Amino acid sequence: MLLLIAMPLKYWAELPQMVTIVGGLHGLLFTLYGFALLHVWIKHRWSFLKVLAAFIAAFVPFGTFVSDAKLLRNHT
Repeated sequence: MLLLIAMPLKYWAELPQMVTIVGGLHGLLFTLYGFALLHVWIKHRWSFLKVLAAFIAAFVPFGTFVSDAKLLRNHT
């Protein structure tokens, strides 16, 4: 979000406030992802390694999409 939306708007459209707005939204979504991981760890009794892998996937570009696809494939 930051690289594809906020940074081009900052430099090409001269809207530096977009980095603050989109950065705040990005932080909120990351925090919600962390709470979602905590929820599935407790409610659905995920193993620590599964939660750790999902958390690490959040730092890899498009890692959560790969993680979600793997979870869906193993769930069905």
